Amino acid sequence: MVTVRQGNGDGRGTNGTAVPASAGGPGDIPRRLCALAVELLPVTSASVSLHDEDMPVRLCESGAQAAYVTDIQATLGEGPCQSAARSGQAVYACDLTEGRDAERWPVFAEEATEAGVRATYSLPLGDDETCVGTLDLYRDTPGALTAAEQHTARALAEAVTTALMALARNTEDLDRESGRADWLDTLVEGHDCVYQAVGMVMAQTDASAPESLALLRARAFADGRTVTEAARAVVAHELRFPPE
Repeated sequence: MVTVRQGNGDGRGTNGTAVPASAGGPGDIPRRLCALAVELLPVTSASVSLHDEDMPVRLCESGAQAAYVTDIQATLGEGPCQSAARSGQAVYACDLTEGRDAERWPVFAEEATEAGVRATYSLPLGDDETCVGTLDLYRDTPGALTAAEQHTARALAEAVTTALMALARNTEDLDRESGRADWLDTLVEGHDCVYQAVGMVMAQTDASAPESLALLRARAFADGRTVTEAARAVVAHELRFPPE
């Protein structure tokens, strides 16, 4: 299991207080909207992830629980946020303890429930043509959102999308040809590191990029760390594929 390195797993710090958001950074508005989601909806934590190809990269979160469960999805390569990003449709996983949702993502469901998450709702960010990320909401009890609550969640996702698109326009780094924002690299810690590590794994194993990412994810999970932590070890030449 990937271990939480700080906080107590319920979205709060070790002293029981909410983990503070650092103000003024590029993720400040999305971070504030995560906090607002916890106030307005029956959820215990929230996060925003940006998705580049098949890799969700956490931009901000309301606390340690959201950070952990979001990173687990990136490490496993499965989960509601992955499904929402691929389909461009909201994914409401209302019960991770049993039934269809638990069976759909069995490893993620086990990890999430051990972290105190029993339901999660992932909403795509972007427009009808491009999904740039997801707003992910986590709940400590099974249950569905009402129609009114779903409307509120969609409104929050639209607000996050507006904030992200404003950042892209302001930096003038949006690659209109590919639809990928170059500012992604500057917004999220560890983004470049993961792709640098994938390139190094490719060189060490002669595997393709998707295969190398799968190897990196598998090794991270086996070692009990996130894919970003494993990537840093590869870049620092502390981890090789195959191991020495």
